Amino acid sequence: MRLLPQAAGLRQHFTSSSAPLRAGRARRIIAATAAIVMMTSVGACGAAARSSSSRLMKTTFMLSWAPDTNHIGVYVAKHNGYFKRAGLDVDIVAVAQAGAEQSVNNGVADFALSNLTNVSNYSLKGATLKQVLQVQRKPSAIWCALASNTSITRPKDFDGKTFATFGSNESDAVIKQMIKTDGGKGQFDKVTVGTSTFQTLSSGKADFGGFYATWEGVQADMYGPKLNCFTEPDYGVPGNADSIGIITNDKTIKNNPKLVKAFTQATQKGYEYAYAHPDQAAQILVDEAPEANLKPAFVKRSMHTIVDGKYWGDPKAIASGDVTFGTNDTVATQQYFDFLARAGAYTDASGKVVRTAPKAKDLSTDRFLSK
Repeated sequence: MRLLPQAAGLRQHFTSSSAPLRAGRARRIIAATAAIVMMTSVGACGAAARSSSSRLMKTTFMLSWAPDTNHIGVYVAKHNGYFKRAGLDVDIVAVAQAGAEQSVNNGVADFALSNLTNVSNYSLKGATLKQVLQVQRKPSAIWCALASNTSITRPKDFDGKTFATFGSNESDAVIKQMIKTDGGKGQFDKVTVGTSTFQTLSSGKADFGGFYATWEGVQADMYGPKLNCFTEPDYGVPGNADSIGIITNDKTIKNNPKLVKAFTQATQKGYEYAYAHPDQAAQILVDEAPEANLKPAFVKRSMHTIVDGKYWGDPKAIASGDVTFGTNDTVATQQYFDFLARAGAYTDASGKVVRTAPKAKDLSTDRFLSK
């Protein structure tokens, strides 16, 4: 599974009471298992329904980790009244123990933030999920050593070193490819991260690990520790691994397409606003997610990193209407899927390696976007 941003409860360094070392790349999404095939009952908070006290349709959006700038469009849509004007009463809920993808697949939540890489993994285990809006257009993952570790100056130097991992076949495949592209053998040891990749590296238990340029990369620049990082596209990993976006399940699409359209278009508008007004959107996230105790300066820097790096697409092309924000890029995503299949990183519900990549075009749809 692609490791996604911010597991809940691991945000110390980004809060107003920040500690010297924040719990690092805790972007763990619960591993898909055969249980996803068996768990088919609909949870109490999931299926959208008309509120008895209003004319708004109640629906649930589940966080995939603690609130951060990847979720920001949903918070903006709620704060700016886009959901209400679309006839929706949206409840933003914390991620369940089973994970956001499994919760959406089982109907416990109607929508969640995920990415097409995770959707592809879950599809091989029996899930029927679809991404209805893609936010991120290019990879933001960075693979780093502490800058103080002078033995690592390029990916080739990862050879023979220890990787701080959450146990993902996908991450192993990416690291091997990067090392080999840089002229190495692709051989490394591994240690499982407990709570923080930053802490694991600082303790000397590992030499390198994975972070995200738009979140931990910002932390390292603002607060330390300084990192020496390398990106996937520069070292032979094709396509877009971080196709972050909004997911729902096929049953919701079939039974309530009006709900899916209303939520998708209001959320689309929220992300468009955030991309065009990063400072204002950052403050909205801080205000709307007080439980996260986010530092405004940090969130604003994260949003400017996203905008300046064009992670969500070309801002000028979006503003001019030449590009529709939220469309699913199935070409770049499929390139990454094919890479994972060749690397043997896909497995089915029984753990058997799957050599045929899922089709990105079958796992996403643009039909609900506002054109």
